Amino acid sequence: MDVKIVDVALKAKVSPTTVSRVLNNNPLVKSKTREKVLRVIEELQYVPNAAAKNLRQQRTMTIGIIVPDVRVSYYTDLVKGIQTKAYAEKYKIVICDTNNDRVIESEYLKLLSDRSVDGMILVASMLTNSEVQEIVDRGYAVGVIGRSIQNSKVLNVHTDNVKSAKEAVNHLIEQGHRDIAFLSGYPNAMDSYDRLEGYIKALKEHEIPFNPSYVESGNFNETGGYEAMLRLWDKGLKFTAVFSANDEMALGVYRACKERGISIPRDLAVVGVDNDRVSQYLSPTLSTVNQPKFQMGFTLAEKLINRLNDEEIEQERVTVLESELIVRHSSVKA
Repeated sequence: MDVKIVDVALKAKVSPTTVSRVLNNNPLVKSKTREKVLRVIEELQYVPNAAAKNLRQQRTMTIGIIVPDVRVSYYTDLVKGIQTKAYAEKYKIVICDTNNDRVIESEYLKLLSDRSVDGMILVASMLTNSEVQEIVDRGYAVGVIGRSIQNSKVLNVHTDNVKSAKEAVNHLIEQGHRDIAFLSGYPNAMDSYDRLEGYIKALKEHEIPFNPSYVESGNFNETGGYEAMLRLWDKGLKFTAVFSANDEMALGVYRACKERGISIPRDLAVVGVDNDRVSQYLSPTLSTVNQPKFQMGFTLAEKLINRLNDEEIEQERVTVLESELIVRHSSVKA
């Protein structure tokens, strides 16, 4: 089996770029690191490909970001965090908005893979694990937000969405609600799966049967949340609370309730996720799970740039940041 540069990097516990610099006799590499890499090269009998070697010497100081929809404030804040750290370290960023389209995402991946970037950050990506592995095998530093990838080379920053969803639904149950609807996000998004899991776990822990009819997808946007509410009502369902997988869909819930003459929280309690800026200015103010969106983006960019800048891999591959339930007026009756 052919040994790749990433195999050497993994065994030596350094970045692929460090291996490349050792091969090119770069004076910036510490002697201890150089000796360790050379030992692994000898052990694995790695033979560098000349063309690949020449290619890896070229640095663009650019990071590519693939994101489902920059109009969604959650993604906007993530990107802002990435951008802030990247610019501070003299890196440029390229933002690719896929409009939540699998085909468009693959096309952007091909565009970024022509060596126009040094590393990539995939936000709520729909790429398969094998596609992500292919990117890693080509020597790119890769980070992800919004999904879990079991790959020792892929950096990951996220919050515990199952736990935070449970806390949100537990809060509604503590307010006396048992018939609780759930507005999910993109059907293929890991955040959607995790928040649904947390919703179901909270119900089961309180011996409330899970009814799939109470679940509708709102695609993480206001219009989707509005339409999801109409579908729930059209089913003739009787529910007294809604857990929305993000605040943007909760805006749609507010609009639908206003049209139907339904009072929040008197007739319907609402809890969202993300703590978008607008949530505290709604009437009534929206109870929500605060997500450290900017910090998530900033932290992942920091980890990715550490790897790109040849710092040895001593940082944690996965970083889990804390979220917090913020109780406001939309879920508590006066």
